[in-house]
Amino acid sequence: MSQRIKQLIFCCLFALNVFSVAASAEGIKITSVELERSDNDWLLNAALQIELSPGLEDAVQKGVVLYFQTEFELTRSRWYWFEEKPASAQRQTRLSYQPLTQQYRIASEGFTFSAKTISEALQAIGSIGGWRVIDNNQIDPAKSYIAGLRMTLDLSKLPKPFQVNALNNRDWNVSSNWLHFPFLPNGTNLIKR
Repeated sequence: MSQRIKQLIFCCLFALNVFSVAASAEGIKITSVELERSDNDWLLNAALQIELSPGLEDAVQKGVVLYFQTEFELTRSRWYWFEEKPASAQRQTRLSYQPLTQQYRIASEGFTFSAKTISEALQAIGSIGGWRVIDNNQIDPAKSYIAGLRMTLDLSKLPKPFQVNALNNRDWNVSSNWLHFPFLPNGTNLIKR
């Protein structure tokens, strides 16, 4: 193979790598998850890295409110029937921009927080602490379960014109994949990625 062809192949692979890194930079990534016991409840602590496309950031600054839906589920496989689903929980977090104060406002389950920059606001949305997801009466301590967590941008809460745009534009489809991990009621339940 000639030197020129090798250089061309190298440049193509390099460009493809840069494009794939740029494409995967936006979205939601779960970096750590922990289930801890507190009295008769199990609390979820998680850290998620959220990155929005420039178009979404611009939409927020122009007054579009974004709703992030966080979902948790606990399942147990059964060989004789469908999976058992003893616990599930959902929570919604609202992100808006206040042009008068030039601050981002995050609201979730009665808690309100303000941030000066979009990165601070997204970090606050991605920090989940003390979320009650399992009542101890819902599970059997002698059995093992599979827990799942994901976060998505809830497109159904967008204004109608933006919902149509979201269907045609991949930048508006922001979500994490389901992260499934084993849950042992008598063990350590910490996952780091």
